[in-house]
Amino acid sequence: MRDYVKASSVGRAVAPLLVVALLAGCAASVPAPVRDGGMTQPPTAAIPPEGVHIVRRGDTLMGISRQYGIGVRDLIAWNTLANPNQLAVGQQVRLTPPGEAPEAPTAGTAVVQPITNAQPVEVTPVTPGSEPVAGVPVKQEPKGGRQPYSDEVWAALQPRPVMPPATPAVPSESAPAAADTVWLWPANGTLLATFDEATNKGVDIAGKPGDPVIASAAGKVVYSGSGLRGYGKLVIIKHDANYLTAYAHNQQLLVKEGESVTKGQKIAELGSTDADRPKLHFEIRKQGRPVDPMKYLPAR
Repeated sequence: MRDYVKASSVGRAVAPLLVVALLAGCAASVPAPVRDGGMTQPPTAAIPPEGVHIVRRGDTLMGISRQYGIGVRDLIAWNTLANPNQLAVGQQVRLTPPGEAPEAPTAGTAVVQPITNAQPVEVTPVTPGSEPVAGVPVKQEPKGGRQPYSDEVWAALQPRPVMPPATPAVPSESAPAAADTVWLWPANGTLLATFDEATNKGVDIAGKPGDPVIASAAGKVVYSGSGLRGYGKLVIIKHDANYLTAYAHNQQLLVKEGESVTKGQKIAELGSTDADRPKLHFEIRKQGRPVDPMKYLPAR
């Protein structure tokens, strides 16, 4: 009887130690959490046909990046975001480079839609002069703030380059974008400043606020906005694989990105945004490099 009581006491003392050992072993078998080091996660949603994401309450740029499988740096560059940590409910976030339409899903491809339990957020359009909703920051333009001019920022405004045909026709330095057309003066005012690659990448033309600004040649609008500091309200038109024209300092823009324009079409109204006086700053760029517009424009 005495031996039985002793054995029972030993068993009661050893039991807790066995439990602790078992718990320690289980804890050691659980892998340590691994933090995502910033790599883009596989997309959980297809890019919408319109190529933009409408910001909802609780959205972050990192969350949008993971949702569509797009790098955060690309989203910042495509939307010219000055502060990527500040997104407004109802704000449109571009999911493709400027001027490039989203790819449509091919036949037979499954499109994965995000699953969320969040309540839908009612977005009310903001019209000029209307009062903002209390507690909700309203951000109209420029979208994401403006950036100072640099070759890198200018390149980010353009669509991705398209591979030229095997035997492209390379126009001469003084030739217009199309052989059967003549460049038009984009405004009728007097010439204020001429081209200087170091200080002035185009020509400046005087005018009155509201004077018409016309397309110098036919093409497609690849940028219409005010995201580039020093250019004010800016329109950029792509004419072919080599040539772009830029129209800066407008007071009102009359065309949108992706819109095709004809030669001589009114695209803006002359103004003084980001300028010391009403004027049009006009540039011609060949393969992204500014050239002297006076070599292309007709004498007058």
